[in-house]
Amino acid sequence: MGVASPVPDSILQLPRRAGELHRRLAAWCEINSGSTHIEGLGRMAAVLKEACFELSVVPAEFPVADDGRVVIRARQRPRAPFQILLCGHYDTVYAARHPFQHCRRPSTNVLNAPGAADMKGGLVVLFAALAAFEESPAAANVGWEVLLTPDEEIGSAASRVHLEEVARRHHLGLVFEPARENGDIVLARKGTGVASITCRGRSSHAGTAPQDGRNAILGLSEFLVNTRRLAHDLPRVSLSAGRISGGGPLNVVPDLAEAKLDVRIESLADWELLRRRLESCAAPINHREGYRIEIDLSLSRPPLTLAPAAQAAFSALTRCGQELGLAPFGWKQVGGGSDANLLSAAGLPCLDGLGPRGGAYHTDQEWAVLGSLVERSQLTALFLHQLAAGETQLTPGLVAAHS
Repeated sequence: MGVASPVPDSILQLPRRAGELHRRLAAWCEINSGSTHIEGLGRMAAVLKEACFELSVVPAEFPVADDGRVVIRARQRPRAPFQILLCGHYDTVYAARHPFQHCRRPSTNVLNAPGAADMKGGLVVLFAALAAFEESPAAANVGWEVLLTPDEEIGSAASRVHLEEVARRHHLGLVFEPARENGDIVLARKGTGVASITCRGRSSHAGTAPQDGRNAILGLSEFLVNTRRLAHDLPRVSLSAGRISGGGPLNVVPDLAEAKLDVRIESLADWELLRRRLESCAAPINHREGYRIEIDLSLSRPPLTLAPAAQAAFSALTRCGQELGLAPFGWKQVGGGSDANLLSAAGLPCLDGLGPRGGAYHTDQEWAVLGSLVERSQLTALFLHQLAAGETQLTPGLVAAHS
């Protein structure tokens, strides 16, 4: 590892851009870009492409659906010795008609707005960090690619092929999901999936022959109650029943009921263990004449596990924070998934949670600390500079795997 050089002036001067970054975040949050709001996603894509042009790179659009949604990619210095991916999403959970549409300033240093932290604040940090890094005297040694997706909040199914493609040609991924409230970043995330449960019974007339029926709603309800014990038996797995449907005319014993459960796992081994335990919950019902519980598990994002290469990069990041005089931060494992899960599964070590400090994600209380926009921009910019200047060494295995 080389001797630390002075922090480039472009990074030291980022606080002078604080007002500009605050205004950019507010403007971007005022654009509703809910995952299903196609017009709003198009407006957001347009301003992000303009931000790419400001970095003197030409963005490319890749349609990921017939409805107009696009992945945005922009690449700089693809032949440089080190290749870094900077990843974010520009969709939010707030639909076009959601009542939470506009910005508020509950205090001088806090913005309450849709996407303030998750993750329009992260996009502001991403572009500010790259602008400062591009003025680094050593920038030529690091190539980078920006990848911005329109469907992360609904599982990234349409963007997944792009995430897997770019993962193969980079040494490290930087993902700009929000930091924890205390500034901690994310090095591990639970995997996310869905358990689709179908209970089949037998219909009959509810008044004249109820004894001939097998009520699928009651069967499904019993199954769901049976799953409650899994929280104790499988502490690394979480299940949340989020949707249930069934029945029809009230005078008919229902023969079909369905439920969707949100699933979170810490390891792939938990996935098969969960499958077996769900089958055991269904067994008492399936042994009864006229009933059948069917279980379909779908894993949308594998777990993001703590890779040694990412841990080494995290150590370098913490040294950058110390050099900048930032408050100490650590790392966390969190329950929510992100595109880092998919990048990691494709072989790319990732640092996640590099966006601003914030909280109350996915609610109308979502907030971001405005002062952390500059702090996090400086942190990423200095990390990239020290990598380019040879002051941070990526582990040999990390380089060899993606050369």
